[in-house]
Amino acid sequence: MSIKADNQHLCLKVIDRIKNDIQKGIYRENEQLPSEFELSKILGVTRSALREALYMLEEENVICRRYGVGTFVNSKPLFLSGIEQLNSVTKTIEQASMIPGTIFLSSRVAAPTEEDLLHFQNEAESEIFLLERVRTANGRPVVYCLDKIPMTILPKGFSHGQESMFEWLKEEAGAVISYAVTDIVPIGYHDTISQILECDPETALLLLKQIHYDQNDRPVLFSLNYFRADKFRFHVVRKCFS
Repeated sequence: MSIKADNQHLCLKVIDRIKNDIQKGIYRENEQLPSEFELSKILGVTRSALREALYMLEEENVICRRYGVGTFVNSKPLFLSGIEQLNSVTKTIEQASMIPGTIFLSSRVAAPTEEDLLHFQNEAESEIFLLERVRTANGRPVVYCLDKIPMTILPKGFSHGQESMFEWLKEEAGAVISYAVTDIVPIGYHDTISQILECDPETALLLLKQIHYDQNDRPVLFSLNYFRADKFRFHVVRKCFS
């Protein structure tokens, strides 16, 4: 059925129609939409009105347009979380009613970098334990994690079989994570990590660099978590202070 509407609301009608078609499964996630010429005929609108609607849909992250290729339906994020709430990756996956898993890639002890010295303060005078993992949700890779912990806070003979880093630190070192300072860095395709997470070349990554503090305000964990941007969406509640 062609869309019939006045010029003022035509663009919004096109947006609603495309969203409804996606919801009904006429156009599925990651599926390419018809060309602009074909879509304008299907909807009964001008190509200029269609382009404006597609632009707004792209701004809403409903679709993505790949230059020289076409327009595709974006996949819906599986995980929605307030960034002001500090959760472990395990907890975030569980809250989405999915089963968390871990693929252990490597672990080693190394000398602290300049960044480690900055983050861990006095604790970084010792060597650093590095743990490289991939976190999965229902068996699918969704987060690449590189965690750094000062060796001074870890007991001898510790083991790192625990999936949740927060629980592991609590059990092994008596360190209860209380808060974290976070930098959010959007990045594009990463030659190594994107392949590990089975990302398409167009799929961006969202890097959360976090220094975690325990109940004694001691920096105990520096983590670099690379989230698939098509699977995770974070939001922030901002308040006015008078």
